[in-house]
Amino acid sequence: MSRIKNEPSIKNKLIAAIREQLEHRALWLYLLCDEAGKRGLDWRDFGSAAVRRCGITQGKGLVRKSRTKSLKGLKKTLFTKPAQWVFEMKVLKSTDEELFLNFHYCPLVKAWQKAGCTDDEIAVLCDIAMCGDHGIGACYDSVLKLPECIAKGDDICALRYIKKKRKTEKND
Repeated sequence: MSRIKNEPSIKNKLIAAIREQLEHRALWLYLLCDEAGKRGLDWRDFGSAAVRRCGITQGKGLVRKSRTKSLKGLKKTLFTKPAQWVFEMKVLKSTDEELFLNFHYCPLVKAWQKAGCTDDEIAVLCDIAMCGDHGIGACYDSVLKLPECIAKGDDICALRYIKKKRKTEKND
């Protein structure tokens, strides 16, 4: 029996339609990984790098759009009110240096559940998918920590974007 709990509480038809689009993309990722696995490739060996590249491309566009590398700009451009509804997201903290979000639902996980993936496969697929979010974070000079994750059996996905500390030069 699956340890993953992932049921939406928002049932709006428009939000459901948007979730279906995200589910479709998640299904692509699973099927690509499954086919690669059949050919002897480890899912992480190619999937993580490809998804990170996608995240970096998206992140560069978001930085241009927000005209800032402040994490407030990331919230404003990516984690909009519609995105908050789709992922049943709560914004816990939004400053220039930190952006803390809790997702209470994940349409990607739902797609992998519908496809019959095991909990272990879902965890790997999530790690790969999150490489995009790590790439976006890098464009904002930040790191992304994920201390809790729906795909790994937690009640939420806790995304914590934190600005990298800049190294200062010592004057001798």
